[in-house]
Amino acid sequence: MATDKEKQPCPSLGLRLLGWWHRKRHRPLHVSPQKRVAIVGSPNVGKSLIFNRLTGVYVTVSNYPGTTVEVFRGCTVIEGVHYEIVDTPGMYSLLPGSEEERVARRLLLEERPDVVVHVVDAKNLERMLLLTIQLLEADLPVVLVLNMMDEASKVGLEIDTVSLTEALKIPVLPVVAVTGQGIAELRRVIHEVAHHGTFAAIRSKSGRGYCADNAAVAG
Repeated sequence: MATDKEKQPCPSLGLRLLGWWHRKRHRPLHVSPQKRVAIVGSPNVGKSLIFNRLTGVYVTVSNYPGTTVEVFRGCTVIEGVHYEIVDTPGMYSLLPGSEEERVARRLLLEERPDVVVHVVDAKNLERMLLLTIQLLEADLPVVLVLNMMDEASKVGLEIDTVSLTEALKIPVLPVVAVTGQGIAELRRVIHEVAHHGTFAAIRSKSGRGYCADNAAVAG
């Protein structure tokens, strides 16, 4: 005679897959992050869109302690490692001129993230590099993301990311956040910088580095 357990219908393949996906997507929220990534940049450079590309839909919003400034935090998993991704308030400089910039500075210098992703508008790269230099002078592990590369190309701008990578000694990655182009490479570089440090991350064992077209550059 069949037991009650045997009489219960077996869940369909669709329901089993849905349950697996639900557990997989929610898992990062229940595990303490092993690494922290801060995304920084001035307003209107696509910083928040890159944050959304990295984290998906599971995001928490809270005021930074002692302030009214909102900070967005999300999670992602790269190569089995749980990362907290922090979308910092917009900033132009590490020398704060507003409450938002003071919060961003505190977050960077007090929390000391494992990776700082500096997002810039590729069309206005020159005037945005000041913050990149300040971040490097603060001894932060920086990845420079040139967003809106498609728009830069449309106006005839060509950026020598090979020379920029060699000059700054940090990864310089071209990205088009609206389409997701370059996000997979960004995730890979974040993981390498978080575990091996900035200089090691732009040099492979063969002594070659990253460049805009993801080809290797002779060291």
